[in-house]
Amino acid sequence: MSTFAQRERLLLADLLEAEGPDAPTLCEGWTTRDLAAHVVVRERRPDAAAALLIKQLAPRLEKAMAEFAAKPYEELIQLIRTGPPRFSPFQFKPVDEASNTIEFYVHTEDVRRAQPDWTPRELDPVFQDALWSRLERSARLMGRSAPTGLVLRRPDGQTAVAHRGTPVVTATGEPSELLLFSYGRQNAAKVELDGDQDAIAKLNAAKQLGI
Repeated sequence: MSTFAQRERLLLADLLEAEGPDAPTLCEGWTTRDLAAHVVVRERRPDAAAALLIKQLAPRLEKAMAEFAAKPYEELIQLIRTGPPRFSPFQFKPVDEASNTIEFYVHTEDVRRAQPDWTPRELDPVFQDALWSRLERSARLMGRSAPTGLVLRRPDGQTAVAHRGTPVVTATGEPSELLLFSYGRQNAAKVELDGDQDAIAKLNAAKQLGI
């Protein structure tokens, strides 16, 4: 049975293929080729991908990214579609679902929302609930460097505290939009912000939201 992670993986691969290697993304300085290389390195070069958390490994990550980005674009797309190598932890569905559902959703939107003619996706309630569940668990991590207090609120009133502090800004929106906001895509996320106007301006300009 298809999982959310598998569905988003194939959507991302299709979108990257359709846009071509030189399209812009929401990831600053990255084209679609760069984003595709990032996805492949993350799954196939854990020694380099560790630099996402261990800054001292940054040169190794840069080298791996450059090597994969130099490959034919079609090969990168196929590597994304086929998934990680045989003995990767990502081959196990629970690990794949836990690690990649958000990863692939966010990067799909990184491509979609960087295009001038993008329109919002209609996401089913089950997927929205799944995204909210993951966001609840990661909210404190994603909001730990927020310059203000930050509360995330669904339209039905469910809330998650992303950062304790004052003044407090409340971001209201669907889980999918709150997720993008929390991952540093504030300008592209469709959320309503309520609170002190100076605090809202600081939050919108913050570069350190997300990982």
